[in-house]
Amino acid sequence: MELMHGGHGDHSMSQDQRHEMLKMHHKKTLWIYWMLIVLGLWLLTSPFTFGYLNEDLWVDPSGGRGAWFSDQPHTALRAQLMVASDLLSGVALLVLGWRSLRPNRPVSMWGCCFIGVWLTVAPIVLWAPTAGAYLNDSIVGAWIVALTILIPGMPNMIMYMQMGPASPPGWSYNPSSWPQRWIMIALAFAGWMVSRYLTAFQLGYIDYVWDPLVGFTQGTKKVLNSGMSHAWPISDAGLGAISYTIEFLMGFMGSSARWRTMPWMVTFFGILVIPLGLAHVILVISQPVLVHHWCAMCLLAAAIMLPMIPLQADEVVAMFQHLKQARRRGDRGGSLWALFWKGGTAEGCEPDERSPELVEFAERPGQVVKSSVWGMSFPWTLSAATLAGAFLMLAPSFFGIDIKSVAADIGHLGGALIVTVSVIAMGEVVRIGRYLNVLIGLVVAVGIWFAESSSVGYAATATVLGIVAILLSIPRGRVLERYGAWNHYVR
Repeated sequence: MELMHGGHGDHSMSQDQRHEMLKMHHKKTLWIYWMLIVLGLWLLTSPFTFGYLNEDLWVDPSGGRGAWFSDQPHTALRAQLMVASDLLSGVALLVLGWRSLRPNRPVSMWGCCFIGVWLTVAPIVLWAPTAGAYLNDSIVGAWIVALTILIPGMPNMIMYMQMGPASPPGWSYNPSSWPQRWIMIALAFAGWMVSRYLTAFQLGYIDYVWDPLVGFTQGTKKVLNSGMSHAWPISDAGLGAISYTIEFLMGFMGSSARWRTMPWMVTFFGILVIPLGLAHVILVISQPVLVHHWCAMCLLAAAIMLPMIPLQADEVVAMFQHLKQARRRGDRGGSLWALFWKGGTAEGCEPDERSPELVEFAERPGQVVKSSVWGMSFPWTLSAATLAGAFLMLAPSFFGIDIKSVAADIGHLGGALIVTVSVIAMGEVVRIGRYLNVLIGLVVAVGIWFAESSSVGYAATATVLGIVAILLSIPRGRVLERYGAWNHYVR
């Protein structure tokens, strides 16, 4: 499979050779298409096996809210919609799975994949009234995605894949290597577990939410049932669970050369992790300002997402470099559209001989873990700025400042933003972003003196921490890796 998906090899195969390889690959993975049919039958029986229509199993969403399509929280409509969703998905999976038994049916495979995505989304969108319905659809949906585009590879990709070495030209490491993706997959799975737990509370499957910080327990419930949370038409924790599920699955997609063979996938993965992940982090750190409470489990989910942003940024940079250079060379006829969806070759690539194999984890766990964070460095300046931001977040509680006051908001939000910027700037390709701390620190240092309910001791502490964050964010710190043409922007 590595040869098919971007490993070493000649990339000048004829179409007849590609067709023959496609048939051979289909024959080896025939069990997958039969499994899709089996899962279709499973979905057809699920509503009756797991009691979707059993009123005794129905639960109401937390906080007394109703579904977006009904004012009544306790309604049979949600159960009926879940039954219809599973039955229709099961029938569609039977038809498309049967069609996929013959090779060269990429549309059918993509159709099955989208059914898997819908099953992941359906319990959240339709406010599944039973825990069994949520668990069944979310797990079956993830399996369908894995069976359609992860285990066998992208449908028909062998017909246009350009093979060759995996490391980007001028880079000292490969940002799409499996160790680099292993850490993303592990973080996404951890985020999925945390978000799923919070989702279970918001959908009403559990009536108590545990918080690792005992004092935050009541705050957690208030945040999850707050007006900010209820402003979303669906469970915001459920939305996070969907995002983490897709990120977890996309981590497995493609080969160690996917930065050039699958630009579209790297782009979508980057959108999920970087702008949407950043929005998730900002919403969480805004809780004390908008709700006047902290949710420790929500903070844990944000803390999991935060390092994913710099860890993914390097692969996105490599992908954009490839698109720019490939279009300039005239690959795929110079069509940016074709390059985006089908990828291309890259001049100056080298075999990835530096990255350790994941199978070596048992023998060399330290080396594998170290290679998973290539592209991130931890200068003492940014590490200290992160601590300064954390102390600033805790300062309002230490000085007994009213959490509903503007003075507390400045400490909570300013400190959280300093932590966010400092951690993201540890990614070397986005190191220049550390200068945002200069603006944030200045606002904190000056603004705190104009806030009511602020004591002199607290204001002086916030000022010192803001100035410290500014000074620590000016030096660039040591850069350990090379990034080809992007080296110019690592400042």
